[in-house]
Formats: sequence, C-alpha cells, structure tokens
Amino acid sequence: MGLLSMKEDRPTPAAVYNWRIYACAIIASFASCMIGYDSAFIGTTLSLPSFVDEFRLDELASSELALVSANIVSVYQAGAFFGSLFAYVSSYFLGRRRSLLVFATVFILGAGLMLGANRQRGLGLILGGRVLAGIGVGGASNMVPIYISELAPPAIRGRLVGIYELGWQLGGLVGFWINYGVNTTLAPSHSQWLIPFAVQLIPAGLLLFGALWIRESPRWLFSKGRRDQAIENLCWIRNLPVTDIYLVEEIKYVDEELERYRIEVGAGFWKPFGSLKNKTVQWRFFLGAMLFLWQNGSGINAINYYSPTVFKSIGITGTNTGFLTTGIFGVVKTVVTFVWLLYLIDRVGRRNLLIVGGLGGSMCMWFIGAYIKVADATKPATGGGGGLSSGGIAAIFMFYLWTTFYTPSWNGTPWVINSEMFDQNTRSLGQASAAANNWFWNFIISRFTPQMFLTMSYGVYFFFASLMLLSVAFVWCLIPETKTIPLEAMDRLFVMRPVRKANALVMEELKLQDEEFRHTLGSGNISDKRGSRDQGETFSVSLEKGSFMS
Repeated sequence: MGLLSMKEDRPTPAAVYNWRIYACAIIASFASCMIGYDSAFIGTTLSLPSFVDEFRLDELASSELALVSANIVSVYQAGAFFGSLFAYVSSYFLGRRRSLLVFATVFILGAGLMLGANRQRGLGLILGGRVLAGIGVGGASNMVPIYISELAPPAIRGRLVGIYELGWQLGGLVGFWINYGVNTTLAPSHSQWLIPFAVQLIPAGLLLFGALWIRESPRWLFSKGRRDQAIENLCWIRNLPVTDIYLVEEIKYVDEELERYRIEVGAGFWKPFGSLKNKTVQWRFFLGAMLFLWQNGSGINAINYYSPTVFKSIGITGTNTGFLTTGIFGVVKTVVTFVWLLYLIDRVGRRNLLIVGGLGGSMCMWFIGAYIKVADATKPATGGGGGLSSGGIAAIFMFYLWTTFYTPSWNGTPWVINSEMFDQNTRSLGQASAAANNWFWNFIISRFTPQMFLTMSYGVYFFFASLMLLSVAFVWCLIPETKTIPLEAMDRLFVMRPVRKANALVMEELKLQDEEFRHTLGSGNISDKRGSRDQGETFSVSLEKGSFMS
C-alpha cells in the first residue's frame, strides 16, 4: 500500500481519479483560503502598533479593550452564522456553483468596506465589513464541503473534502505570518495595517473567477430533474462515457436514493424540514451539530483569534516574538494538514482520528494549564524580551504538540463527516445546520475568550482540556466510521449497531449487492468491453428514462 493508495467501495476505472475532480475541489476550496485567512489575520492585526495607534486602542482600559477586540472578531462569526443558513435557500434555488459566486461577491463587498476605515470614521466600517465578510464565509462554509462530496468518488472523498481544510490552513498560514512581515519590514502607518485587510480580496477573487469554470453538482441537477445536464456533467467529471458500467451503477444509486425520498419525504423546499420528523434524520442532525461543539470546545478558535493573548499567557512577550510564535503555529498546522490529507483521513479513518486527537490534545492542555498555574506565567517580569524558563519552553512544546494532535483530527474531520453523512434531500439542510452550529459555537468562544483570560487565567486551559476528554467519549459511543461508504448508503450506516462495527457491516452488504448487480448485467462483458454499440444505445435510452431502478 503506497501513500496515495485507497480502499474502493467497488471496482473503479483509473479515469475516475482524473485532474478534473481535483481541479474542481481546489477551485471551490479558494473559499476556505479566504475563511482561513480571515480567521487568522485579525488577531495579530489588532495587536499591530499602527492599528492600535490609528484607533487609539492604547487609551482604553483592559476591560474596554477586551470588549472592542471581542466585538471586532465576533461580528464576523455572527454574520457567518446567518450566511450558513442563507446558503440553504441559495443552494436550493441556485445550486452549488452559483451559490459560491453569490457568497464570494458578498465577501468581496465586505472586505472592500473594511478598507475605508480610518481614525476619523472609526471602527464602524470594519465592523460592518466584518458582518458582510462573515455572511460570505458562512455561506461558502456550507456550500464547499457539499459540492466536493457530491462530486467525489467514495475512495478519495475524504482526501478531496480535505482539500477544503488544506485551503483553510494555507489561508491561515498567510494570515498568521503577514503581520509579522509588515511589522518587521514597514514603518507603522495607515498602509501598514491596511495591507492585511486588503489581502482578503485575493482568495475571494480567485474563487469568483474559478467558479465560472467549474461544473454544477450532478447530484443537485438530478434532484432538480435536469437529467441530461446531470449525466453530461457526471461524464465530464468522471472522464467516462455514459455507457461505462461504473457510471451506470452510480446513476442507478442516485436514482434509487432520489426515488426513495420522493416516496418517503417528497421533493420541495420545505420537504426536508418535514423529514426532521424522522428520528434517524434528527439523530444525524444532532451528531453533526455536536461535532462542532466539541471542535470549538478544543480551544482552537481562542488560539486562532487571540493568539498573541494565548502566547502572552504562556510567557511570550514582545510584539515580534509573539507574531513569530504565532507564525510557527500556522506552519505546524499546515504541514500536519498535508499528512492528514494525503494519508490519514482515507486510511486511518474519521472515527479513530477524532478519538486519538481528543486524548492527545487534552493531555497537552492539562500540562499547559498546570504550568501557568505553577509558574504564574500570566504575569511575566517587566522588561522581559520573550525569554522563557525550561518550564516555559516545555509549555510551548506542549502547545505545538497539541497542534499536531488537533490538526489531523478535530480541525477538518468534522467537516468531512458532515459533508457525507446526510442523504440527497437533507444534505443542504444538514450542512446548513452543521455550518450554523460551527459559527454559533465559534461566536461564543471568540466573544468571551478575552474575558475568560482576564478572569480564569490557567483555568481556560483546564476548561478546554475537559471538553476534549468529553469529545472522546462522544465519538466512541455515537459516531460510526464513514470512510469508503457511498453517499447513498449513509442511511444504513447510521442505523447499524454496534456503532464501532457499522462500517464493516455496511461494506459487506455493498460488496454482495455489487456482485449481484454485475452478475445481472451479464458475465463481465460490459465491464471488459464497455458494451457493444447496441448495448450502448440500450444504456443511453435507459439512463434517459431513469429506468435503472432495482
């Protein structure tokens, strides 16, 4: 087994793993670049001397400064919460691709609004722009995982949705380092702090133009009855002719799933809400929401948005030293994300990653909190230049070790699970619920983190450590492994018991079903020859009529 080897749900032509599927995933993931950058740059920008001087933040009391910082950061999450809900409406009526165009445009308007802020106008334009930017990233955070998962072959679905997370980390890496760069190369000025705000426009612009090229999700087109376009897009994405047995099977699975939900739930904008009466659907909505509670309960967004405060609590002093330490944090996250994307997510699986990440991350948080309590590192000696004791160095090491546990587990894996766990009729609504929960808990953490550090000190780390332990128990008892399971078989996975064996049981069922279907089509002739001309015509007519139903 090589680094990029994979476990397939059924025999898959090599053409399926083509450049187009990766290109679509990469272009859509420019959305996560703008999300990652926006989440990372704001904390260090608020600490830039030029920004502090521009808006006279140094004249504020500690409690007032904490409130201003919390407001600037948290209005972004508030906008993202509503944007993730708006995305359900746009995705139903406009589709996945055009929704990305809309939300990229909204983000660009918000980013442009922020560039008009100065001392005379005050922080109002930044606050208003952050709200609009939040709506844009909230909608994109809903759309991108859905779009990629609906395009992806099951064997590399985790890897492709993982590109979304990789984009988040690359954007964050730039966001963490940019303020170190401007602070060390430019004199304090209005332009110095404006540059980090302007860079937001780059990934948003790339998404806007890239979305004009990518194809609409075939599964969304099937659900809207636009069958010819759906088949055309699917053939283009898979790089296969319509008569290929792999496409015949995939269309059959989609047809079966859509037909089942037309009978059980019905089609329409409000019908997915009606499906919430189904307890199995309610259960998946609950699991998806809780995954983001535990993700934010790890403390990641307290670090993302207030990294200078976090490192100061450990004992790091000096603006450049704090920025440098924060930048290294971004590098570690990005490097580990590559390992997660290329190897871990589709080999180790989602469930095991979450369990190991929760246990390891909790251990590190307990150590950091204990160090701060013993060494009183929240009150460094005046005039220090960022020097640390051996205990402080150990605490910094444990912080980076926490990063290596968290990044390949709770950082991106909840997005992967939520992108694949819902059926076609409830996928948009389920992802809207998951994304809204992410931004809601993100808002709660970012809004109160400054006050938590002021009042709780080392207790903040004990708080996050306890939540990470609880997350392990939650995953062990309730989350099944979703890797390699086709989207159309997720219903079976989430009712299978025991949870820890559900994946193996469903994969065995699918193997038997696939063998039966291929035997019915006839002795492997179609698989080997791709069908005669007459067979191809028969397939085409059947596909147009939607008659591949069991």
